[in-house]
Amino acid sequence: MADAKVIPFDDDRSRARRRPSRADGEAAAVRALPGAQQSPQEPEEAGEGPAVTEAASGRGTGTDAGAGVEAGSRAGAVPDAGGWERRLAGGLAFLRRRITGDYEVDEFGYDEELTDQVLMSLLRPLYEKYFRVEVKGIENIPDKGGALIVANHSGTLPLDGLMMQVAVHDQHPAGRHLRLLAADLVFVLPVVNELARKAGHTLACAEDAERLLRAGEIVGVMPEGFKGIGKPFSERYKLQRFGRGGFVSTALRAGVPIVPCSIVGAEEIYPMVGNAKTLARVLGVPYVPITPTFPWLGPLGALPLPTKWTIQFGEPIPTDGYAPEAAEDPMLMFNLTDQVREQIQHTLYKLLVQRRSVFF
Repeated sequence: MADAKVIPFDDDRSRARRRPSRADGEAAAVRALPGAQQSPQEPEEAGEGPAVTEAASGRGTGTDAGAGVEAGSRAGAVPDAGGWERRLAGGLAFLRRRITGDYEVDEFGYDEELTDQVLMSLLRPLYEKYFRVEVKGIENIPDKGGALIVANHSGTLPLDGLMMQVAVHDQHPAGRHLRLLAADLVFVLPVVNELARKAGHTLACAEDAERLLRAGEIVGVMPEGFKGIGKPFSERYKLQRFGRGGFVSTALRAGVPIVPCSIVGAEEIYPMVGNAKTLARVLGVPYVPITPTFPWLGPLGALPLPTKWTIQFGEPIPTDGYAPEAAEDPMLMFNLTDQVREQIQHTLYKLLVQRRSVFF
């Protein structure tokens, strides 16, 4: 199948969309996005349909033998056992499903079970104990249906996106999952590529974002991109340019609200005082940061400073009241983009005034 042409958020040029690769999940069932329908122009690949059906239903080679055992563990067949026994049984059942491929990923490669049970568990100590993230305005994220969260970006490494993902998952009453839009660089790095796909991240292009939003997903985007995450420490908490407003156009087409998000604390984890531009060109990366600790302290210098974070989700900006052709109106794009940017910047200043200390 030929690659589809897509329009990036910050670029009017078309580029080929990248499909997810599942090196360790070839046997996993691929589930459609909630509310999404298969396009008649995209027929089922030869040989894929039966395999997916059998894996999802538990029929086929070798799945019937352990179905009863797994059903018992999922239903709590040992209700009188201790908590550690239940956790052990659940962990063994999880490992068996990973080994046999009896689990699901969606068409973007998102593995919800792995994210909930493993990736979130690895990020949670960093979120709760190290950065001690305080979340405000979580009620502004809808309980159901799609929404586009637009946040500032900073910190030299994209830890702010990961902490925002944990915040939405753990703090929202409905336990919603945040699907982050990531830059091309994320999907060309070994290991990082696979982990990003498993965690629900996808390429920052309008096509993928609109499909996720129409399917009722919460999508996160940081329009500053590398301009925000790689800015010098002297420009901390000063928002960079928000591109051409592609995220606004996508929200309008999908008819979902835009939720501004302001993150305080990420700017100070790696104070970027310099940029090794020549080395960055050689390595083919946007920047090579120089901080007070890196590269002078070697690997120890890569440890982020334990700053105190605050993540505030602002009042949603509705888009369902606009006509379908509004997505093509450049003046409306500019006004809404500026409104979102100003709301994030104003909230950042307010949170900075309220902050007692960078670390406490």
